[in-house]
Amino acid sequence: MVAVVAALAVAGPAIASETHPTLPEIEGEVLCVSCDEPLDMSSGPLADRERALIRGWISQGYTKSQIEQKLVDQFGRRVLLSPPTSGFDAIAWVLPIAGGIAAALVLAWGAWRWSRGRRETATGPAEARLEPDLERRLDEELARFDG
Repeated sequence: MVAVVAALAVAGPAIASETHPTLPEIEGEVLCVSCDEPLDMSSGPLADRERALIRGWISQGYTKSQIEQKLVDQFGRRVLLSPPTSGFDAIAWVLPIAGGIAAALVLAWGAWRWSRGRRETATGPAEARLEPDLERRLDEELARFDG
């Protein structure tokens, strides 16, 4: 029940954003075609024209998706800052996530191996055998200090 309420709480603003977009929402997701910067960071005259174009579409009642599609139709796919989520370009979304998961697994495996190796050496004393002559001399020296 809590999950449903949480999902509705998150979905509500997203749906409102889709049907009633604002210029700041769209500015952060599109590129200024003249200077190759995000539109919200660009201050050139062509950026102002692009903003005016978007404001006009918002006032005409276009949804966020429709506005983004109009921008793609007019300026090409590169106007959108986020890569597509389908086809071959979806690899831009999947690869970083898969890489992060793989790195976490490698680190976990390495930590497990490291801790297991330390446990095995700590369980029993290492038996070092000396040469018989060296062991005899060491015993004589130790006996001299005892007496």
